[in-house]
Amino acid sequence: MEITSFDQWLETLGKALSKAKAMGMPEDIIKNSAAKLGDFLAENVNPDISENRFLRDLWEVADETEQEAIAGAMIKLVERKKIH
Repeated sequence: MEITSFDQWLETLGKALSKAKAMGMPEDIIKNSAAKLGDFLAENVNPDISENRFLRDLWEVADETEQEAIAGAMIKLVERKKIH
């Protein structure tokens, strides 16, 4: 799937978050999964928009605690925008 805008990326994350919550997944597992997804994306996916390149660069310089904070902030952003 080609992401052509940051809003499209947030929409994709929002759908995944909604499904996880609908299945009853606990918040700590959601945050842990988001951090693992961040690791995977940083290592394996060439970002296709500038915002995602920025997130990858930020992710790569962050330590584990900072990465968890970034993942948590992305979850909050999706929730605040009520994207599902």
